[in-house]
Amino acid sequence: MILVINALEDADHRAAIAERIAMLEWRDGRETAGSVARQVKRNEQAAMNSPAGRALQDELSQVVSDNVVVKAAAQPRRFSPVIISRTGVGGKYGAHVDNALMGRGAQRLRTDLSFTLFLTPPSEYEGGELVIHTAGMTQELKGEAGNLVLYPSGSIHEVKPVTKGTRIVCIGWIESTVADPAQREMLFDLENLRTALRQQLPAQSAELLTLDKTIANLLRMWARS
Repeated sequence: MILVINALEDADHRAAIAERIAMLEWRDGRETAGSVARQVKRNEQAAMNSPAGRALQDELSQVVSDNVVVKAAAQPRRFSPVIISRTGVGGKYGAHVDNALMGRGAQRLRTDLSFTLFLTPPSEYEGGELVIHTAGMTQELKGEAGNLVLYPSGSIHEVKPVTKGTRIVCIGWIESTVADPAQREMLFDLENLRTALRQQLPAQSAELLTLDKTIANLLRMWARS
């Protein structure tokens, strides 16, 4: 399941974030890549260890983790720290697969889902499309500023070369309480159905109560604590 979610709708909020990003320091993105990905990664990442970087990291993490669609689709257990990536002319990220496990110690997580939150309007750069290869299908995405693309971490994906301007995105990973993607998709469908029915039926209707029970019991069956 690949979703495009409007996660950062407020234009003033996006502009304020862009101003703060412009003040950050940058380093070679290959420093955080695995041995295989390092060979195809050509971008920069913001240094997030300054007070300004940590504050921005916390703010963007909150934007993602509070999003109701992300919650429904991902059934998140844990989020990785977010990374801010900048790709200029000639930069790219060749075809790769994200590491299955990231972090160390108590922060170690299984990467079930990856996300890319676009922060630069697509009119300000050329190229830089996010390409996701799944079984029998390839999707090419270049989101509006504020759009978040949620996709399986196990898929082969890449970022096409930027040929003009600069592409800035926020990226991260999610460990889900429900490891099986088919089960997550079923729960997401049921959550969407519940949202639609709440607009049409009384809260204590037999239909809604049965749906509430079904969703809860499926989570009991499938969730990992």
